[in-house]
Amino acid sequence: MGGCDGNGNLHEEKFSAPMPWIGMYIAAASFACLIAMAADVVLGFRYHKLWFPSKFFSINATTLTLLGVAIKLSVDLNTPMPNSHDQLAKLSSSVFICTAMSNSMPSLGAMENEEMFMNVIALGILVITLIFNICIQLATAVPTTKNYLEKQYNKRHQLALKEGANQIMEAEKLREALTKHWVMAHTSSPQFVLGRSVICTASGAFCLLSAMFLAEVMLRTFVMTSSFKFCRGESDYKLTTTLILFTQAVAVGVGTIAPAFRWFMAINFKCPKRGSISVKKEFEIEKYWIQGLLGLKKQPLTLRIKSRRYRKLAYEARNMLVDICIAMQKGIVLVSKAIRFISILFVSRIYLCCDIFKEWKIKKFDCNIGPQSEQNRRADFSCYVLFLEGEKALVEFMMRTNCNATEYWLQKGRKEEPENLLKLLQKSTFSQSFKGLAEFDSDQVPSLDSEEPPNCWALPVVTLTSIALALSSNNSCSIEMLVDGLNQGLMYINAIDDHLDHKSDFTNTRKAANIVWLQVDLYHTWLDVDLKNLSLLGKSPREVLKELAETAKSRFEESKRKRRDKFGCVMDVSPSKWSVKELASNSMHRICQTLLLNQTCDDRLFEALVVMISDIVGACLTNSQKVIAMKCFNSKIEEREATVRHAVHTLGKTERILEIVNKGIPQDLDPQQMGCIDEWRLSHKRKMIPSAFCFSSDSECDGSPLLVKVISPQHKCGV
Repeated sequence: MGGCDGNGNLHEEKFSAPMPWIGMYIAAASFACLIAMAADVVLGFRYHKLWFPSKFFSINATTLTLLGVAIKLSVDLNTPMPNSHDQLAKLSSSVFICTAMSNSMPSLGAMENEEMFMNVIALGILVITLIFNICIQLATAVPTTKNYLEKQYNKRHQLALKEGANQIMEAEKLREALTKHWVMAHTSSPQFVLGRSVICTASGAFCLLSAMFLAEVMLRTFVMTSSFKFCRGESDYKLTTTLILFTQAVAVGVGTIAPAFRWFMAINFKCPKRGSISVKKEFEIEKYWIQGLLGLKKQPLTLRIKSRRYRKLAYEARNMLVDICIAMQKGIVLVSKAIRFISILFVSRIYLCCDIFKEWKIKKFDCNIGPQSEQNRRADFSCYVLFLEGEKALVEFMMRTNCNATEYWLQKGRKEEPENLLKLLQKSTFSQSFKGLAEFDSDQVPSLDSEEPPNCWALPVVTLTSIALALSSNNSCSIEMLVDGLNQGLMYINAIDDHLDHKSDFTNTRKAANIVWLQVDLYHTWLDVDLKNLSLLGKSPREVLKELAETAKSRFEESKRKRRDKFGCVMDVSPSKWSVKELASNSMHRICQTLLLNQTCDDRLFEALVVMISDIVGACLTNSQKVIAMKCFNSKIEEREATVRHAVHTLGKTERILEIVNKGIPQDLDPQQMGCIDEWRLSHKRKMIPSAFCFSSDSECDGSPLLVKVISPQHKCGV
């Protein structure tokens, strides 16, 4: 029965039958790790990040599970592994775990403290022999370095902020500000900090040595067959050991690239150009390695023990354990520094030869003017390089190698310019400060309710485009370009609203704009009204406007009636809390009635609508520089580099747009007022009747109706 025959004898071969399938499982897990490590290498080369951040092959539950399967041969003590392929597969499994740990180590810097502790413990359980190395070093040093670099970033940020405070920066100034923030974000990136640390340097050296050892053993086994003698026979894993060996050997080769480059770059900026190396400085233990543990000694016990004697005993035992951890921490750091020092001794000779060759080349070909001027230009950003204790050489390294990715992302953004949006903005009246903002809505048209909801940028644009669709019977090409341009423009409008709507007064209005636009874009319908069909009925523009206004009014009253039936009475709801249908209907009604009042030339109504749309979009996009700058300020340290990179990429895409829209900024609007559409409209009203409007320059644009006071010409405007 089961694994026994009729006489009760054990069938050992039946128990070993599933082993080849387990071997396939090990090979599959190793292949998955190979793909993840290869993806990190490809991204590192593609985005010129030669310290190779761990994005795909990071320490998490999935990776730890795959590693647990991939290293099964290393912990398999019972299965016989007689021949060369079996023994090499077992060796490759041990080298593979070393490579995997070296690859994934920088990912700990991008984690929150609690998440990092949990993953470190899980990795320590998986690789028990290295638990103290991982847990003590990284779990105590990483949070300390994060706090230190965060303080440094805030100081440098305030320095960079003073230059552009309360003013609209030109494109060149904005590029310079973004470069400063990128240098700060890049050099304080937790993954980059951990990747250049002495621990990661030692890890990269061990990884490189273990890969070379595996390559040597494989070479001697397969080429120099007389070097090793193996037993004859076959393991229970059958031929799958060959598949495991091949997969893990390739994974070790690919996985060694990132640690080797990190080792090389760390040695590069620590390696002096000339002169002798200061041995004393190289072996100094920086405070941040043990600062967390020293702070732990000063903290009181959290255990509640009544006996004073036992409390004292627990306190002294805790401190003794911390002292042991500090001693181990110092020992591990010193060993790592010794490995780095030995690496510097060898590599410095190579750099010395390279420097001599460069100097000879400069003297020979007399090309010192260009590089020197370039070096001077880069030196301006040296004070924005953030570094830890003992890393002053990083400043020179960053300036010498021009580790600045902003130009790359600017060029990449310029290749992705929104062409349709540019064509739309060229139709705007930027030379007249986007006068279309004063024409789409009139104070003479009353709201459909007692109060008026707050105005955002997106809803009027969506409503005007819906009207243009209803009038586009003979303008199919123009309407297609308008919709494509607005699709690109709404992406920026929504981003601007997200950053400038601090009080969340426009949440419902923006939601209404997005929902309505989805139907307009995909189905050419506005609240189930077929706009395309309406344009084909042959009605005049004035008749179309009247029909849309009446439809909007009926939809608003219908929604209000449903609300009354639901709650049993007419509830006093703030306009900012109206439903999507009510907000969209009110916007459509007001704009249609305004066009009926102001528009005298029906034949050119479509062109007038396009100008209004481009004016609103253009006025909104004048806030792009402010939003791009804000992206650099409001982000966590783990996300800051990606946020700044995205800001630079956005600037590259919008450079030509900013050249157009910045020409239309009124002189009487400050940067705070430019974010509010009602402030723009009020600015145009002041220009039309300059003596009749009195306003408060200190008032906030919070979505409430603007207070306009009509006074006689001889009175001055109060503040």
